[in-house]
Parts: sequence; C-alpha cells; structure tokens
Amino acid sequence: MGLKLKNVLPMFVFLLLASTAKAQPAALDVTSAKYGGKPDSDITQALEKAWTDACASTTPSKIVVPKGTFKFVGTTFKGPCKAAIEFQLQGTLQAPVDGSQLPKDDTWIGFDHVDGLTLSGGGTFDGQGAQSWKNNDCNKNRQCKSKHINLRFHFLTNSKILDVTSKDSKNFHVNLLKCEKVEIKGFTVSAPKESMNTDGIHIGRSTGISITDTTIGTGDDCISIGDGTKDITVTNVNCGPGHGIAIGSLGRYPEEEPVSGINIKNCTLTDTTNGVRIKTWPASPKDGIASDIHFEDITMVNVGNPILIDQEYCPWNECKKGVPSKVKISNVSFKNIKGTCIDPVAVKLVCAQGMPCENVELSDIDFKYTGNKGPITSVCSNVKPTINRVPQPLACATGAAAA
Repeated sequence: MGLKLKNVLPMFVFLLLASTAKAQPAALDVTSAKYGGKPDSDITQALEKAWTDACASTTPSKIVVPKGTFKFVGTTFKGPCKAAIEFQLQGTLQAPVDGSQLPKDDTWIGFDHVDGLTLSGGGTFDGQGAQSWKNNDCNKNRQCKSKHINLRFHFLTNSKILDVTSKDSKNFHVNLLKCEKVEIKGFTVSAPKESMNTDGIHIGRSTGISITDTTIGTGDDCISIGDGTKDITVTNVNCGPGHGIAIGSLGRYPEEEPVSGINIKNCTLTDTTNGVRIKTWPASPKDGIASDIHFEDITMVNVGNPILIDQEYCPWNECKKGVPSKVKISNVSFKNIKGTCIDPVAVKLVCAQGMPCENVELSDIDFKYTGNKGPITSVCSNVKPTINRVPQPLACATGAAAA
C-alpha cells in the first residue's frame, strides 16, 4: 500500500503543476516577431493585432507592452471578448502632441464593452497634453472643440485598474461611463495645476466602483462623480493639486439620473482650490436627487472652500441664477474633517430655495485659517444641519439644529 502511494504521489504533483501552468494566461508581447512593435516607434497596429488575438481567445490572455517608450496614435479596444484579458503596460505609451493626429472622437485609448479586464504593469499613459492646454479656451468658449481623454472606459464590468499612471492628459485623465464593479487601486494621475479641464477620474452612470490607494495631482477635480452613479467607495486617496473631490455638477441636463451611496473616506487634500463639495446648477430642467453621500476622516492642507454644498453653481454665467436648483440633496454627512484652509469661509452650505437640503450632519469639524481676510466663519442657507463637536464659527449656528 505504501509503495503504491509513493508511486501515485509524484504523478498527482505533476498533474497539479500542469493544471496550474495551463491556467496561466498566454503572454502576447507586442515587441515579439508576431506583432513587430519597436521602442520609439508607433505600435498602434501591433497593439490592435494583439487585442484582436486576445479578445478571440477562449482562455485568459495577457497583452504585454515591455519597458521602454512607445508611440501610440490611439484606438478603442472593443469587446465583448471570449475570456478575461490582462493589459500589462510596463513601459510608456505616448500620444501624439498634435491632437489632429489622434482618433476623430475625443478618446485616445478606450475600452468598450469588456468584461474581466485587468489594466496593470506599473507603466504610464502619457497624453503629452501641454500644447493642448495652451490652446484650450473652454473656460470661456463653450463651443470649443473637445480635447482627447487619456483613458475612457465604457460598459466595463468586473475589472481592475492597478498600479498604472495617467500623465498630462489633454482632457480628462479617466472617464468611466456605465461601468459596473470596477476596482481602481494604486493608480496615479500626474499633471500640473495649470492643465485645464483635466479631471483625474470622472465617473458617470456607473455602479460599484472603488478607488483606493491612489494619488491624483491635476488641474481640475481629482475625482468627479456625475449623474446616475451609485455605490461608490473612495478611500486612501491623496489629492492635490486640483479642485478637490466633487459630486457633480448635477442638474444641468434634462435626462439626469439620481446619485446615491457615495462614500469618501481617509483622504488627504493638499493645495486644492476646493475640498469636498456637492455642486448643482440653478434652473434645473427637471427634478434630480443626490442622497446618501458621506465624507469622513478627511485631512486638508491649505485648501480653499474645504466643505461646500453649492446649489448655485454657475460657471461662465450660463444659467439663471435667480431660479433655484431642482436637485434634492439629502442624507449627507461631513465627519472628522480637519486641517488648514486658505479661505475664511471654511464651511459653506448653500442649498436650494424652496427645496432645502435635508438630514445634513456636521461632526468633528475643525479648521485653522491661514490667511488674513478676517476671522474663520461659515455660511449656510436653506439647510438646518445637525451639529456635533464643531467650533462655533464653523457651526452654521443660524437656523441649525444642535444635537
């Protein structure tokens, strides 16, 4: 019996190792002879061929862009695919400096209708956007031509974006639309504060998105959450420079969907023009909802407008300021938010006339004002927040319900 077991055991180990090896995804190296990609040259065709092979495979595949710098004109990698794909970027992909050489739409690299994607490898997507920022007049010309987004994800499901960098995008760095169950971890956004309209991560009409252990420095919102977005978790994010972390803007368009279940926790904002905010447009074309939104354990360093609900958000004066917003804000909490601010109004809750914010909580809020424009204070209207352990200047005392 012992002899038989002795003979069977090596065979069992061999079969186990063989099955494990078989489960490893096939590596499709874009610099291999099959695909012909070379450093410092355009690998658009090589990557497109590798994607076609990976997408057709009935077993998991891994596309590899090795270390080095590669030119990439841009494309949208489309599914559905037959099995999971890992896109491993170890090197740097560079977009053309001239936007006219990019795809006709506003996307440099897109992933569309893909399930089970893993984007990894520690590499960099370099949008080379500095020239585009200089020519961007979208802050005053609403008819301006949209620039290219570094990474666009549409209908992405059960996927991961891990340990890669988006650098100097011409427009938003990342845009997720109608995605579900996507994990973003160890991600980096790198662009100077002068880079216009370069939101770090924008999420719209998506569910079950988590962003963790991520560093974002850019020229617009670090994270912006648009309409139709539900069940979002943001933790351990370092933001700055940038415009802070924002819900919205909401209430500008007639077909917007509710926003709910947003949790922002354990984040640090440094040298940002805003802290954490909810922004909605006046004169909304239809009723909207923003509810169950929670900001907790946030540290701020030299931040403008640290805590802000702005239902009179009206950039470029393109709205009727006298007409209230129709977005109903409710069940919102700001807890354990502390640090230094560069504006004397550290807490500003400006809700809609005729549709006041409901169930708003301020707990354990404390800021030190580092400027010289008067004492630190708070401004609140059309809201009666519950106050817990907040110094009097920040407590929205007028009309507030003390707990």
